[in-house]
This record gives sequence, structure tokens and C-alpha cells, in this order.
Amino acid sequence: MVDKKIRILVVDDSSAIRRIVTGALRQIGFRNVVEAADGKLAWEVLQGESVQLILSDYKMPRMSGMELLEKVRASEKYRATPFIMVTAEAQKEAVVEAVQKGVSGYIVKPFKADALGRKILQVLR
Repeated sequence: MVDKKIRILVVDDSSAIRRIVTGALRQIGFRNVVEAADGKLAWEVLQGESVQLILSDYKMPRMSGMELLEKVRASEKYRATPFIMVTAEAQKEAVVEAVQKGVSGYIVKPFKADALGRKILQVLR
């Protein structure tokens, strides 16, 4: 059983995509969501708040999802935090690089809420 009260950070440079992801999270029962418009802002959020799951886009200005993943994995506080890449990047190289850098899961846009829910359950177990 997954705690639906966990704090989830949604990171995407598109406000429309953040809205879609947050809506999908709400649809599957997660209500405690904080958003960031890029990896740099996400890192600032992580310095001030406690987060139990990160959902991040791959390509963003200022700091990419991959750069954010590297910082998270190098961080004492967030090293073990589940990190799901939510992206349109479906090329094998991008997936392999994310796995090598310690991503917990990978979901390709567009996706359905139930697919996101299954991926979240998979990484939180």
C-alpha cells in the first residue's frame, strides 16, 4: 500500500504539462504536489522542503532533468528518493543514460493517469 499523502515534486518547463501531470496525480489520489518550472527551481525547492518522489521532464532550460537527477543522486538527503523521468525523449540513448545515472523509472509522454499510477507504485515499492 502506497501512502497517498507523500509530497511529490513535478518538474517541467511547460505549465500545461505540469497541470496534466498534477491532474493525473490527483486522479490517482495524490494531493500533496509541489511544482517547479525547471531543474534549477526544483533544486531550490528541494533545499527548503522534504519531498518523497520526483517526477521530472528530461529537456528543460537552465538545468535539465538529467542534471537534476545527477544533483539528487549526489545529495545525502535525496540520494534514495525515487526519481521518475516523465518525457517525450524515447531514444534508447536517453533512457540508457538516465538508468546509468540512477533514475528509478521512465515514462514517455503522452501517458494515461493509470500508466503513471502503475509506474509510481512500481518505484515506491
